[in-house]
Amino acid sequence: MPDAQEPDFSQLGDGAETDTALDAVRAVANWYTQQIAAERRTPLPDEERMEELKAARQAALDDQARLYAASPEDKTRIARAYAARLKELMEP
Repeated sequence: MPDAQEPDFSQLGDGAETDTALDAVRAVANWYTQQIAAERRTPLPDEERMEELKAARQAALDDQARLYAASPEDKTRIARAYAARLKELMEP
């Protein structure tokens, strides 16, 4: 059973590929946005980390834009990849 804090991406492949993939990509992009904001609030932001976070967020946003023209198989693949990435990012 999924943790209440983690998004549920168990519907992969049931015809809701676009919505599921968008949810997964948005969750990852939001994680990067939160990290960027947290880094900015530090007394001495790490510029290298900021650039890495910004590049990763932009890659997620680029993938989000590509989802609308992607095949159902690609949407499922992207959703799974981003769900796995989010799980990895959320691990302590």
